[in-house]
Amino acid sequence: MTKFRHLIWMMIAAGGLVLSAPQSQAQTRQPDVGDQPGLIADDSVELDPQFKKTAVLYRTNEAPGTIIVVTAERHLYLIQGNGRALRYGIGVGREGFTWQGLVNITRKAEWPDWTPPPEMIARQPYLPRFMAGGPGNPLGARAMYLGTTVYRIHGTNRPDTIGTAVSSGCFRLVNADVADLYERVPVGTKVIIRQKPEL
Repeated sequence: MTKFRHLIWMMIAAGGLVLSAPQSQAQTRQPDVGDQPGLIADDSVELDPQFKKTAVLYRTNEAPGTIIVVTAERHLYLIQGNGRALRYGIGVGREGFTWQGLVNITRKAEWPDWTPPPEMIARQPYLPRFMAGGPGNPLGARAMYLGTTVYRIHGTNRPDTIGTAVSSGCFRLVNADVADLYERVPVGTKVIIRQKPEL
C-alpha cells in the first residue's frame, strides 16, 4: 500500500510539474525557494548549532505543554515547566508573511497531503493544486494545523531553509524535529506566535 501511495504521489507530482512548467516560464517572478514540490529532502544537511533541538532555560508564565514561536529568533519553544523548554530551529514567513497571535492546534497529520490554498496559488501559479503526502511533499513528515488559519507547523523537504524566512507564513522544522514535536503535543495545544521575545 505504501509503495502504491508513493507511486501515485510521484505521478501526481510529475504531472503537476510538467503542466506548470510553461506557466512558470511565462511568469517574471521566480519560484519561491521554500516551496519545491517533488524535491526529496537531503537529510545530510547539517543545521547551524543554534537551530538544533536542545533543552534550554526559558522563563515564562505559560503552562507546560504550551508552544511559543518567536519568529525573529527562528525558534519554537515547547514549555517544559520549572524554567525549562525544548527549543527547535524553524523556518518562518518571508517579509510580508509574518504574523502573530494566539491559536490552538486543531488537527494533526502524518505525511500530510498538501493542497495549497487559493491565496498561495494566486501568488505562485506554478504550484501543483494537490500533492499526496510523501518524502517530496513540502509539508514533510508531520503537520499540526493552527486554529482556523491556513498556517501549520510542519516538516519540510528543504532542511537547508531552517533559520531562514522563506515561507508563506507557516513554521517549518526538519522532519526529525517535527516528528518529535508531533509526539509531544496533542490537539488543543496552545500556540503563541510572537514577532519578538517576551521581555
